[in-house]
Order: sequence, then structure tokens, then C-alpha cells
Amino acid sequence: MRNPVFCRSLRSVRRTVLGLAFVGGLAGAVQGDDSVSFSRDVAPVLQEHCVACHSAKKAEGGYRVDTFAELTQAGDSGEAPIDKTAEHLGEMFRRIITDDESERMPAESDPLAAESIELIKRWLASGGEFDGSDPDQLLVFVIPPPQYPDPPAAYPAAVPITAIAFSPDGKEVLAAGYHEVTIWSADDGSLVRRITNLGQRIFAIAIHPDGRSIAVACGEPGRGGEVRLVDYASGEVKAVIARSADVALDLAFRPGTHQLAIGTADSMIRVIDTETLETVRELASHADWVTAVAWSPDGTRLASASRDKSAKVFDAESGELLTSYLGHGDAVRGVMFSADGQHIFSSGTDARLHRWETAGGKRIALIPLGGEGYRLVPGGDHAPLVPLADKRVLQIDPAKNAVLKAFAGLGDWALSVAWHPATERVVAGAYNGEVQLWNAADGQSVSSWIARPAGTPGD
Repeated sequence: MRNPVFCRSLRSVRRTVLGLAFVGGLAGAVQGDDSVSFSRDVAPVLQEHCVACHSAKKAEGGYRVDTFAELTQAGDSGEAPIDKTAEHLGEMFRRIITDDESERMPAESDPLAAESIELIKRWLASGGEFDGSDPDQLLVFVIPPPQYPDPPAAYPAAVPITAIAFSPDGKEVLAAGYHEVTIWSADDGSLVRRITNLGQRIFAIAIHPDGRSIAVACGEPGRGGEVRLVDYASGEVKAVIARSADVALDLAFRPGTHQLAIGTADSMIRVIDTETLETVRELASHADWVTAVAWSPDGTRLASASRDKSAKVFDAESGELLTSYLGHGDAVRGVMFSADGQHIFSSGTDARLHRWETAGGKRIALIPLGGEGYRLVPGGDHAPLVPLADKRVLQIDPAKNAVLKAFAGLGDWALSVAWHPATERVVAGAYNGEVQLWNAADGQSVSSWIARPAGTPGD
């Protein structure tokens, strides 16, 4: 079965582009800048080549490099990793440059590039100092946010629309692209403009309460993720407000505040104040990807869905776990509160919509969907909208616990959906790159297009 989230072909393209940009950046650092920074120059090498085998999850030889503090601690050999008095500046560097393949790091891989080795050597020779803010931070947080490569002017193929949103006025549709969010006319599907300098894959888009900014959850599968705050009018990245060890999958603004809840594939939920950029809370209750997050309408509770087959409810102020729902028995991909906050709706790979009590988790209803369900969105009258793998979007009648309306016509799996209350329109994105927009009242299609840029708007 296809994986609608992680496309292997895009991943391989990204790795090629990243590798070329990374080597080029290293060469520039060696040739044009005498100073060597741990966070800017050395940490990316370690993250790229060493962390997979030397981290908290897998510490080969009892040695870790996933934080600077751990990097300086000896492994099972007892040899100091960093020793400026030693011939080879310490055990870490000796292992990097040795010709003995049984000892050389990275193990069972090609040696580090000469540029990378030179950078590490110069950093050690200059003192091996840490220039970050916290030596106990994971390297993924120490490394400065990258300037991402520009997306191709014209896509060779469409990408899955894993995130979609309306502009505040409803005149434009924002769709997930490759290293970008593409913006299209809601009326005729023409490409309006492109917001770039974003992570490889886009998984969620949320409009800031001020209506002038958007938060974008993005990243590269298995390698890191982040949330970028972007000025909507100019497309300028204003800040990286959160980073994670794997991709950021979903986000939601807390009603009446500037707080943003973020669900990530490293099993964490983070709540960030987008004004101060301070972390309000981190929740580690899930054992696998956090696929969706949602606030109650009054902002007092936070719900989450996970690939660990559970959905959970937390107190928004204390972070206390209030309820765990285990009724799906399979991955949960969507979650939302009822209008009064007393019930939760959740969807997932079991092709059913579950309705259960926020307090206690008692199941109220089980609604067949006809296909695997993805992220839930409140539609008109707070009726759940659920995109399905059977190429439809269903609107559920919360009073009758039954299907109210079906929005059909997509040519592939529906992966994402959005609702615009003022225009009363529904828009969905599909696996094949298709975007379709309907009038909510009668379910009639307004427009549809493939969100595949063919060049710069106006060319």
C-alpha cells in the first residue's frame, strides 16, 4: 500500500540536493571563513553521519554524540573523545581519520568528506568550544535553521497535497508543495505566488490569529522537522518557532491566544508561544508519531491523535493527561472536539469515525466511513469534515451521528481538507496533487486543478 505521507522518490531527490548544498557550504566555510563554529559547521556533520548510531536510542560502543555534553563523555573505551594534548586531538577524531576500517567512523560507511574532516580538525585545534546556548540540547536544535534550496520552477511531477488551507479572505488556497507552499486562486485554480524557504515536505498549515501570518509544519522524514512562522503577504520567514528530531505533522492555534500546539513524528507535543517564541509545555505521553492536535473551542483542553493507536486529552494549563481513548485498535490520524467540548471525534486507519466522551473516554457512537480517514476539520455548525482514502470528503451530522454530505470528484486519496466559514466552501487536497473546491451548501464543485507549478506565475 502507498504511503501518502512519505514519498520515496521525493526523499531521494531531496537527499541529492541536500548533499550537494551541504558539501558546497562546507567548502565555503573552509575557503572563505577562518573561524569554525560547532553549531554552524561541526554539528551538521555529526547529525548527518553519526547520530543514527550514537544517540540515546542507540549508543554504539557506549558513546553518544547527539548532544555536545554527551560528545565530551568517554564511551566504553574510556578514551577521552576530545583531548587537545593528544596526537590526534582525542579519540573521536582518531576514529574519524584512521585507515583501519574496523575502527573508522562512521562504521560500515564511506569515510567523511575531506572538507568535513578539515572542519572538525580546525574546530578541535582552535579549542573545541561549544557556541550554542545549552550543551544538553539535541544537535538538531543546536544547528542554525537552514536556508532551504529553492523548489524547481516547474515540477516534473505533482506532489501529494498533505496540507491545505484557505487564505483569511477565502480568495486563495494554500497547498503543500516541495520546499514551499503554493498559493492558488480559489475561483479558477491559477497559480498566484509561491512561499519558499520551507522544509522538504509540508504537513500542516495554520493561519495565525492575527490573519497576517501562517505557521507551517514541515521537515524531512527521519532527519528532522520544524515549524516556521511566515508573513503571508511577503512570504518572508519571520522565525523558526519549534524544531524536532523528526517531521512536524500537525499544528493548531489555541483559541484566544498566540499559543501553538505542534504534533511531531518524534512522539512529542509542543506548545509554543508564537509571540515570545518560548516553549510553554512539552508533552511526552505518546509512544509513536503524534499525527494530529486540536484545541477545545474554549481553549481549556488539548486533544491529540497518534500512530500508537491512541487519542488523548490534556488540561491546557497544567498539561495533565485527562483521558486516553484506545478504541481504534489501529493508527489514529484525526481528532477534534464537538462544539460544546464534551465529546471528541477521532478518525484513523480503521475506516470509522469514533465519538467519545472527553471526560472518561466512553464511546458514544461509531460511524462507518467507507475508507481510511485522515485529519479532521470542523465544518459548518462544527460538523466534522473527514478526508478519506476512497477519494471523498464526508461531512458528519453531529446530531444524528451519520453522514450528512459527501464531497466527491477527486481522482485519488483525499489527504487534507479545509473549511472557510465566510464563503461556505470546502477544499480538499489529494495524493495525486489534485485540489478540488466545493460549495458546502449543495456539494457542487466550484473548481479543481492539479497543484503542480509549471513555472513562475506570470511567465
